[in-house]
Amino acid sequence: MHISIKMRKETYQEIIIPEGVTVTIEDGLAIAKGPLGENKKSLNLYKIDLKIEGNKIVIGNKAATKRQKKMINTIAAHLKNMIKGVSEKFEYKLKICFSHFPFTVTMNGNEVEIKNFLGEKISRMVSVPEGADVDIQKDIITVGSIDKEIAGQAAANFEIATKIRGKDTRIFQDGIYITEKCGRAM
Repeated sequence: MHISIKMRKETYQEIIIPEGVTVTIEDGLAIAKGPLGENKKSLNLYKIDLKIEGNKIVIGNKAATKRQKKMINTIAAHLKNMIKGVSEKFEYKLKICFSHFPFTVTMNGNEVEIKNFLGEKISRMVSVPEGADVDIQKDIITVGSIDKEIAGQAAANFEIATKIRGKDTRIFQDGIYITEKCGRAM
């Protein structure tokens, strides 16, 4: 005989909105406005209460299941990132490394061109997502955005473009690698 008991618990989280930032939530669409711009995100609020009380956002449910607790934590993390992004940019730093073939990285509009990577005659192209700022200084690339997901994807696109296949990675360490994520060294 199998007995299934669903444990439900009152779960609430509070997020403090700093001065200079405004947050509005309508029909699952959260909009954060601050000194650096505006962030929008569509949230799945399945049976989760989301209210703005003064300078706080209250997320929760009176009788939350495990799944709803996970969703509350996820929504809280997204809202915190949105609020942080409109007050200070998310920045990723990447390093250009080569030992065998020197390669160059140049910016052309929304595309970045990587020439002579591993001696290849065909250039590799990296697309920069809309909303990301890329700055190339000698061997350091700085990617910044008010949206953490856009900044992370832009940095990941650089790493993916210079991924080496079919060679021993202990010897061929050429590529572009993330060295700092949002102020945290890797």
